[in-house]
Amino acid sequence: MLSYRHAFHAGNHADVLKHFTLWLVLDYFNRKDKPYWYIDTHSGAGLYDLGGREAQKVGEYRQGIEKLRTTDENLPPLLAEFIACLKNILPAENLYCGSPWLAQAVLRPADKLRFFELHPTDFSHLQHNMQEVRLGRRGILKQEDGYRGLIALLPPPPRRAVVLIDPPYEEKQDYARVIDTLKEAQKRFEQGCYMVWYPCLSREESRKLPEKLKKLAPENYLQAELYVHTPRADGFGMHGSGMWIINPPYLLAEQLKECLPALTRLLAQDDGARYVLDYKQ
Repeated sequence: MLSYRHAFHAGNHADVLKHFTLWLVLDYFNRKDKPYWYIDTHSGAGLYDLGGREAQKVGEYRQGIEKLRTTDENLPPLLAEFIACLKNILPAENLYCGSPWLAQAVLRPADKLRFFELHPTDFSHLQHNMQEVRLGRRGILKQEDGYRGLIALLPPPPRRAVVLIDPPYEEKQDYARVIDTLKEAQKRFEQGCYMVWYPCLSREESRKLPEKLKKLAPENYLQAELYVHTPRADGFGMHGSGMWIINPPYLLAEQLKECLPALTRLLAQDDGARYVLDYKQ
């Protein structure tokens, strides 16, 4: 089933957490004068029009990136840098980036990008959007299953890589496939930096995913969760989201510790907003 379209949710609170964390990780990898690969298993369209029909139908960006763009509050320096980066890399104010657009703007000429997207409509949009920046030999786009595509690429030639696994979780199988894919990926490329985004839902699969992820690398992980409101009484909907990182940069925990309180305060929708930061390195 390929019904999920991220255009309806672009720029929401989950995107803010995901892209801010990704930006911090890529910035860390850029500090070392050695090339690396960025592999995105569920790339989406790459770029989204917040003024378009899909984004306007739900309007989730108003409770997400728009809060950061319009706040009068003095943001922590790293958050302020992130917002400035977005302003610099986006072609127009009404646009918001997906992870491919952010990554292609941040990576250096010697680094490589590998994008997978299975949905035909989103893949078509991804092709069009990536043509705008002329990836050339830096990037390869494939309309393939990203789980399988990732495994086929490992280990990458430079032995340095950031991997983002970001499925929609609209099917229960996604939870199991994330774990199975990571197990296989670690066998082939143990030192990779693996980033997993997941929704915080009332459903059992969502609640149990973190404990399963923890077993994959119990001595070297980072978990960051951002809850924006109290779970609904009917159990419906996403009240938060999380990022799980295996082999995280050593700076990341302190960076998030400085910024998550401000993010929680700015994106809170009721007094149930909170964050979780757990790590072991």
